[in-house]
Amino acid sequence: MTLSHSPGAPGPAIRSNGAVVCPRPVEAPVMRLFLLHHAGGSHLAYREWAGHLPADWELCLIEAPGRGRLRRLPSHRAISGLVRWAADAVEPLSERPFGIFGHSLGAMAAYELTRLLQAEGRALPRWLGISAVRPPHAGPEAVHHRSHLPDDALKEELARIGGTPREVLDEPSLWEMVEPLLRNDFAAAEHWQPDTELPPLPVPLSVYGGAGDPAVSVKLLAGWERWTTRWLGLRLFPGGHFYFQKAVPEVVRQIVTDVAHARPV
Repeated sequence: MTLSHSPGAPGPAIRSNGAVVCPRPVEAPVMRLFLLHHAGGSHLAYREWAGHLPADWELCLIEAPGRGRLRRLPSHRAISGLVRWAADAVEPLSERPFGIFGHSLGAMAAYELTRLLQAEGRALPRWLGISAVRPPHAGPEAVHHRSHLPDDALKEELARIGGTPREVLDEPSLWEMVEPLLRNDFAAAEHWQPDTELPPLPVPLSVYGGAGDPAVSVKLLAGWERWTTRWLGLRLFPGGHFYFQKAVPEVVRQIVTDVAHARPV
């Protein structure tokens, strides 16, 4: 495990060879919350969450290759690659109690990461949070396929679901940088086919989403109940696919409450 700061000025702590960003490092935290970001995104979308967590919690943002400090690394073309990357990132920090939260593509990875930890006999999270994504049994047909859309149609779709700044969609040089990453991540999400023969997870699980999400219906979100023996409930917030952007304190407060109700596995 490594711990460093950006040269020349204070910056976020970087752990596990750059794979994990801890905006507010905590010595011997009572809980670590690992967070996996959405398609085309990076840890930057979630850094402010640290300021809303209890002082003795540590936020650990898993950065996928192909962006930020890791932009020179090739992006994973399948969820399985991202999951192995995340497992290696979590390993040196799993000596403390931890939870995992993933949003959209990151939620697929969070679920599969928990499955991998279980299969390999590693420490399991005290709690799993799934946000804005279809349940395993829904199948690829429940996904909005975006990876092969023409540029104009893809931009319209991104504007519809939110999460991508308007200036990125409108500025050709910015769009040229992010388009390959977006298409790569969307393709990974579209081809996610989890094993539906596996039994429910023994991990306490909560599902989060926007009541007006145009990409993932409330019915789909509720379907996650069948994938855990310890269902904590569906948490709906006003807004769409990126509901949390205008409700960070409320979402983080609910996560803390859910973790408090999740007894150790």
